[in-house]
Parts: sequence; C-alpha cells; structure tokens
Amino acid sequence: MNKFATSVFALGAVALLGGCAGMQSGGGDNPFATTAFQTILKKDFSSKGQAKVSRLKQTDATQYECSKYAYLGKPMPETVSKGIESKALASVVYPADGRYLGDWKEGLKIASDGKGMQWNDKPGTPNGGNCLACHQVVPNDPSQGDIGPSLIGYGKLRGSSQAILKYTWARIYDSASFNACSFMPPFGAHRILTEQQMKDVMALLLDPNSPVNK
Repeated sequence: MNKFATSVFALGAVALLGGCAGMQSGGGDNPFATTAFQTILKKDFSSKGQAKVSRLKQTDATQYECSKYAYLGKPMPETVSKGIESKALASVVYPADGRYLGDWKEGLKIASDGKGMQWNDKPGTPNGGNCLACHQVVPNDPSQGDIGPSLIGYGKLRGSSQAILKYTWARIYDSASFNACSFMPPFGAHRILTEQQMKDVMALLLDPNSPVNK
C-alpha cells in the first residue's frame, strides 16, 4: 500500500468511527447511542497533539443521517439526500475575485501530498489534498488510487465553461453538494485547503497545460 493510500486508510477509519462516535446518547432512532459503545470510545481513544478525540464527534446532521442509514442497511430517502445536497451546495463559497484557476504545478504538489492535520504535523502548516490516494490524476502512474473516478483528461473532456468551473469548485469545496454521503473530504467547507490551494488543484484539473489533460 503506497503512502497516500495508507494515509487515506487511516483517515477513513477515523471518519467511520467518527460517524458512529458522534452520536450522543438518547433518542430511539440513534443506533449508536449505547453506553457500551461510548465506553469503548473513551477507553480506546485518546488525544495526541492536534489530533483530538473531539474529532470523533459528529458535527452536523449530514454525518448523522449518512451513518444512520448505512448502519441500518437501508437506502436514504430521496427527500433526505436531496435536502443534504441542497444545503451543502447553498453553503459553497466561490472565489471572491471570480478567478478559479491557479498554478497547476502547485496543484500537483497538493494532490500528491498526504500530510496535514495528523498528530505529528505542525499545526498551522498547509495541508495536502492527498487526491492521488483515491483518484488517477497523472497518466501512467501506478501508485495512484482507484477508490474515486479517474480524473485523467478531466478538463480535456469537459472544457472550462463557467458551469464546469462552478461545478468543479463545488465538488472540491464540499462533494456532498452532489452526493449526500460522498466519501470525499469537504476540502473547502472544513477548511482543509485554502482558497488558493483549491485554485491550484482546479488548475491541475482544467489547465490544458496540466499533465492531467495531456
């Protein structure tokens, strides 16, 4: 398993546990609100550096609903999923200057970097996007992941219309805008990446000079 996949696996495990752990006790529709489960969390997890146990607590209704229906093995009602998506899309913050593309070379560095927000990372340092852990981004690179769709030829296939720019930005900002229970981190909504970093990743995907589109 490459370093990017390893990092995303660890983050995914925490996210899954977070999906369960954040459920507070009480409420008949809460499948995770058991004393035994909460006891296990308190016993087996501890804060270290900037990686606090508080990360295991769910912060919004989206996490709760996605965890609940996954646990129950039932499809989420369309009214619920569409509500989540509409709320996420309405919360997307687009570039204040109206410019969506930065430097694709910097974007490639961000997409390849899996560091950030871990206990041994220095707080305040820029995070990576770790995109290559889940997506094929650069042609003929066997170290890339295949959890998400391939992004090779993204801009070449879709162009760079205003609609595509806004769609791609929203996908990166919070993928729940289009898929309520997306596994993709909400890079903008949770401030994982800065606006400039998102612009650089946008350039990686859409700039005709980027290796993605060669």
